[in-house]
Amino acid sequence: MKKSLLIILFSVQLLTGQTVRKYSNEFLNIGVDAASLGMGKAVVASSRDVNSTYWNPAGLTAVTDYQGSFMHASYFAGIANYDYAAFAMPVDRHSALGISLIRFGVDDILDTTELIDNDGNIDYNRISLFSAADYALNFAYARNLLLQGFDIGFNVKLIHRIIGDFANSWGFGLDASAQFERNNWKFGLMLRDITTTFNTWSFNEEAFKKIADAIPGENQELPESTELTLPKMQLGAAKKFELSRDFGLLTELDLNFRFTQTNDIISSSFVSINPAFGFQADYINMVFLRAGIGEFQNELQFDNSQTVTLQPNFGVGFRYKGIQIDYALTNIASVGNALYSNIFSIKLDFDEFR
Repeated sequence: MKKSLLIILFSVQLLTGQTVRKYSNEFLNIGVDAASLGMGKAVVASSRDVNSTYWNPAGLTAVTDYQGSFMHASYFAGIANYDYAAFAMPVDRHSALGISLIRFGVDDILDTTELIDNDGNIDYNRISLFSAADYALNFAYARNLLLQGFDIGFNVKLIHRIIGDFANSWGFGLDASAQFERNNWKFGLMLRDITTTFNTWSFNEEAFKKIADAIPGENQELPESTELTLPKMQLGAAKKFELSRDFGLLTELDLNFRFTQTNDIISSSFVSINPAFGFQADYINMVFLRAGIGEFQNELQFDNSQTVTLQPNFGVGFRYKGIQIDYALTNIASVGNALYSNIFSIKLDFDEFR
């Protein structure tokens, strides 16, 4: 009973406070595709397939036929589920389209707000279940320009968030991106939420009243109805090395910018910067070994000293006749090293089936 009530209170409290927040729609920052997660999410310059719908829409220009991608992951030791599906196709020789759907949700939460009736009797039949889920539907478009090796892309995202019957919201945002390739060097730019992505919430006032006084002094008023997400920027540089006839090595360094002060290793009142580095070794472009490091944070200790923490990642992959299966050992929860998860994803390229 306490656990379910706290989940409801926590969900509502996430909506309170200032309209513009440092951390809003954070489920969109988790990342997709086990191959990219295995590289520590350092892929903004090298992403050139269906998953570019998320990482860098400009990379969709490399798609030559229908492509599909799927991923399922458990979050917080199975408490939440994270699902992703994407599809991409070329429009003509110079442009391509992509669409993806992301769902992050906690299901089967006990609603005990009506456990005790008006006479003070406990009736377990009055317990019901609800879900707290976030959805994002992304539409991406990419086109190459007259300058050889230069591509641009855009991503329009529709966001829907639900907290059972207590609250729900609709949101809209826009991303813009670019990629440039020259002499085996790849450069990428991803501008997320350039329009300052917003969510407009509506609340069930009758349901809110049932928990308004659950904790004295808390949740006395309805939260604000508008939530804004600040813009973010990602810069990346990558290079592919041909080690021998059969072996290759892709390396990439990304810099992730938030225009607010956070615990990132480089942080100021104007901007915070978090670097990420990843590599992918391949054998005849069929077998892949990946690793990456990122999430460099200044962590405050109990003695008020600070230490720098980081998150290592590992991954492998195998591709055969248009089917690619990838695995990553990564911390999608981004909280300590004890919550590492096994992530699998699959990518289908119909160009190799024809």
